[in-house]
Amino acid sequence: MVANLIDEDPEQAYAYSRIALRLASRVAAVREAAGFAAYATQKYSEALAEFRAARRMTGTVELWPVMADCERGLGRPERALAMAGEPEVQKLDKAGQVEMRLVAAGARRDMGQLDAAIVTLQSPELASNSVQPWTARLRYAYADALLAAGREDEAREWFAKALEADKDGATDASDRLAEMDGVEFVDALHEDEDAEVHEVHEGDQGAKADAGDDDLSTGSDPEAVTGGADAEPDAGSDRSGDQS
Repeated sequence: MVANLIDEDPEQAYAYSRIALRLASRVAAVREAAGFAAYATQKYSEALAEFRAARRMTGTVELWPVMADCERGLGRPERALAMAGEPEVQKLDKAGQVEMRLVAAGARRDMGQLDAAIVTLQSPELASNSVQPWTARLRYAYADALLAAGREDEAREWFAKALEADKDGATDASDRLAEMDGVEFVDALHEDEDAEVHEVHEGDQGAKADAGDDDLSTGSDPEAVTGGADAEPDAGSDRSGDQS
C-alpha cells in the first residue's frame, strides 16, 4: 500500500507507514517503506532513522545513497560527501554507485563547488552510449550543472542526450530544452475553456442589456406605473375622514 501511494499521494503513504510501524516495527521491509514514505514527504530525519534501522536488520548497503541524500536534506552535505568515500560504496551494484555519484554531485553543489560537481558526474557511465535505467537522470544532472556554470551550449547538448534516454518521462529535459530555445507551450484546452467562459459572459451581458431595454420601455409611460392620472383612488387609501 505504501509503495503504491508514494508517487501519487506521499502524505497518505506516510500516514499508512506510521500505522504499519505500530503493527510491525521489527520487520525490515516495513522500516524501509516507512523510510521512503518519510523521504518522499521531506521528513529527512525520520527517513534516515528508518533507513538506518532497516540496514541494521538486513546488513545490506543498498540504502546507502538515499541515506546520504537524507544528510543533504538535513543541511549536512559534508556528511553526504564523507559517505560517498566510505567502503560501503564499493559494495553497491552499478545502479547504486551511479546514485551515490548523483548524491555526491548534489552535495558539491550544495556547498557551492559547482566545478567539482561537474567533475564528479564525469564517469564511464556518463560517457557510455548504452541506455541504462539511470542514464537519463545522470545526463540530466550533468546538463543542469553545466547550465548552472554558464556552459549553455554543452548543457543543451546534454539535455538533448538526457531526453533521448528518457523513455519513461523521469525528467523534464524536454521542457528545459524548450526553455533554452525560447519555445513557449500553449495549453489549447485551457484556451478553449477561456473562450467558452468569455462567450457565456458576453451572452449574459447581452441578456442583461435586453432586459434593461424592456424595463425602460415599460417605465416610459408614467401612467403605466401609477395607473393613470385620472384613476379613482382606492377606497381604503384615505382613512382620515372616517374618524370624524
